[in-house]
Amino acid sequence: MAHLIFSINTTLPIFLTMLVGYLLKKKNIITPSFIDSANNLNYKITLPALLFLDLYQIDIVRVWDTKYVLFCFIVTLISIAVISLFGILFFRKKEYLGEFIQASYRGSAAVLGIAFIHSIYTDSAMGPLMVIASVPMYNVFAILILSLTSPNNQKSNHNPFLLALKEIVTSPIIFAIVLGVVFSLLKPTLPIIATQTLQFFARIATPLALISLGGGFEDKKAIHKLKPTILATFLKLIAFPLLFLPIAYLMGFRDEKMVAILIMLGAPTTASCYIMSRNFQHDGVLSSSAIVATTFFSSITLTFWLFILRFYGII
Repeated sequence: MAHLIFSINTTLPIFLTMLVGYLLKKKNIITPSFIDSANNLNYKITLPALLFLDLYQIDIVRVWDTKYVLFCFIVTLISIAVISLFGILFFRKKEYLGEFIQASYRGSAAVLGIAFIHSIYTDSAMGPLMVIASVPMYNVFAILILSLTSPNNQKSNHNPFLLALKEIVTSPIIFAIVLGVVFSLLKPTLPIIATQTLQFFARIATPLALISLGGGFEDKKAIHKLKPTILATFLKLIAFPLLFLPIAYLMGFRDEKMVAILIMLGAPTTASCYIMSRNFQHDGVLSSSAIVATTFFSSITLTFWLFILRFYGII
């Protein structure tokens, strides 16, 4: 029972905060424009501040784990390859293919990952290290896949490889991680005014992100394209954690490393999937359906996975 209580205490506050965001939206206390602005603020300011401080305040040389970073990188690459092959074999409609692949592998690793790790361990560098290994590939392959499978055969004047490179170079999250690593290595002393200001933004990153996720939850879109949505949800929340968590255990990963790996594998589909799908002329319906379904069911699956990991003393 203690293990179940631990799992519920970890996941329930996170999803209750998202529920508050959903109810605030239903009551028109927060509006779609507020949610868009909050997402923008979180992506460009608060989450980068949190990631930077997580890395700046630790000894990056001491906590760096090449095996762990490579594991996250390789597992992400394998997951994308397996889903792409599966989609090519079973989806004849090209407009389904790109959205299905992206929705099945691209989770809220940065937002929910940091929230879960901070909920259990307060401060940890494992979340940012996992983000380093996985999130750039999320963006690169999303651009490539959505561009190549666009229903309008969108080639335009934009090279998808250049778009992917631009996405990485201009990403505030990636910039904050790189800057955090540099500052951790060089160990400059920041003025107290600077660190306290960053801490103010860092403290609101998680609640703001969770409220925005809940406010952006659109339950009416969950009934569309049911079969591919169910399949993407199964792959995202169950299949890949079931496949790779035992391998992570056998490789010796424990505690916050295992929690970060769990979130990388089993977090719900990120809301940015819909935005990117629309940018590449997809209708976005499958993406939004997967976001709704995975967000709803992840409250159950993540609690289950945390319970299993806690029960066996892995975290």
